[in-house]
Amino acid sequence: MDTKAFENYESEVRSYSRKFPVVFAKAKGSYLYDEDGNKYLDFFDGAGAENYGHNNPEIKEKLIEYLNDDGIIHGLDLYTKPKRDFIDYFEKEVLIPRGLSYKIMFTGPTGANAVESALKLARKVKHRQEIWALMGAFHGMTLGALSLTTDRNPRASAGVSLDHVTHIPAPYMFDMDTISYMEKLLTDDHSGVEKPAALIIETIQAEGGVYVMDETWLQRVRKFCDQYDILLIVDDIQVGCARSGKFFSFERAHIVPDILVLSKSIGGYGMPFALTLMKPELDIWKPGEHNGTFRGNQLAIVAAKAGLEFMISHHIEEEVERKSKIVEQFLQDEILPIHPKIKVRGIGLIWGIDFGEFSDSVISSIVHEAFYRNLVIETAGRFDSVLKIMPPLTISDEDLKMGLSIIKEAILEVIK
Repeated sequence: MDTKAFENYESEVRSYSRKFPVVFAKAKGSYLYDEDGNKYLDFFDGAGAENYGHNNPEIKEKLIEYLNDDGIIHGLDLYTKPKRDFIDYFEKEVLIPRGLSYKIMFTGPTGANAVESALKLARKVKHRQEIWALMGAFHGMTLGALSLTTDRNPRASAGVSLDHVTHIPAPYMFDMDTISYMEKLLTDDHSGVEKPAALIIETIQAEGGVYVMDETWLQRVRKFCDQYDILLIVDDIQVGCARSGKFFSFERAHIVPDILVLSKSIGGYGMPFALTLMKPELDIWKPGEHNGTFRGNQLAIVAAKAGLEFMISHHIEEEVERKSKIVEQFLQDEILPIHPKIKVRGIGLIWGIDFGEFSDSVISSIVHEAFYRNLVIETAGRFDSVLKIMPPLTISDEDLKMGLSIIKEAILEVIK
């Protein structure tokens, strides 16, 4: 395959292409196809942007219909029919059945932009500069979102100080009560830490290594924020849209965040789209205080509504919970016995196989071996030591099991 254009002219910042060095030309369902016609089972899922599968035919049909009707494509934040239809459907079919009441903000079309808007709003509401985030967090690569993110390499690339954020140890990191720790920071007049406007969390740290926060811990976090007048922001960008088995990842803990950010699969078809949801009393924005030329991407709004319709009509949440048992059983029965140093964890259709106790070369070799066997899969966590299983939610049982078997083959090839 001809890759000279990329190697000669594309910036050195490219990353995924270095792990998967073929030229992809097509995608359908759970598969990617290179320009020579080879097909690759996708356990990467566009970093979580393709929950309903590549080129989902039901969503595509509605996009084509909209394009053929010359529907408005670029609308800034004008009133448009697609936006009204989406809002009505989202409220009726997603929010009301879950007892949720949120105002909907159409931000710039990336998750990082939604995070930026959430930070701005929290600081505006509470008149405080500080934000608390967890160690192991990933919230984006723009400066505000990057200040929350803890991965050393992207932080170093900022080139400026990343201020006004205090990072709290994640509950899995130490044998300590992180809630009591946060209380101590607030109540000890010698802690040296300012009270934050908000605490932002992922209920499942995906890029941090697939760590699922305990339901009881999440409930205690909600109570802590209420007690100390701190807004709770949940970043559901990667693990929302039914990835965890529930549309919102926090549903399992029966909590309600004050502000919620969505992107990736909320775009329905892999379209750039992001939302910030806020409790109505927090919506104190002045017109245009947070804007962007491509906010409210109209084609993505059409795809988003179609994606929600597909999710509901095909009972995707129930299907994810069922398929989750297939993954968990395979990991327990087939992967853990390979070596005592291997650890597994996850929920829904996001799982991690942790090789942190092995040398750095082991995980990269496993990814290479999996790709050699036509499986695309990514890594996450400290030193990229966690193999992240994240297929489309629509994957068939047969393809899911085949992908898991390829993972086993790749591990056995590397760990002999």
